[in-house]
Amino acid sequence: MVDITDIKMILYTEKSLELQEKNSVMVVQTSTRMTKNKLKKIFKEYFGFTPIKINSLRQSGKVKRFKQREGQRTNFKKFYVKIPEGANIDSLAV
Repeated sequence: MVDITDIKMILYTEKSLELQEKNSVMVVQTSTRMTKNKLKKIFKEYFGFTPIKINSLRQSGKVKRFKQREGQRTNFKKFYVKIPEGANIDSLAV
């Protein structure tokens, strides 16, 4: 059984919405320990379809200054998930 809590959010930015409309690609932000195989199992178990293709991207957190101290935002992974035509993604909607 895979843990769905590793998925932090589904990104809804200009770029991700454009990808979703044109190419049926979802952009998912997850924790750094998520793998392609785990994400594929989550989509299969919870949403009822297997993705056609999954691309991953490791994003480092920005180093920011807060008053006189340096801090770093958390690191995360982004996955670009290609969804098959006709797949029901109502549970993924905003």
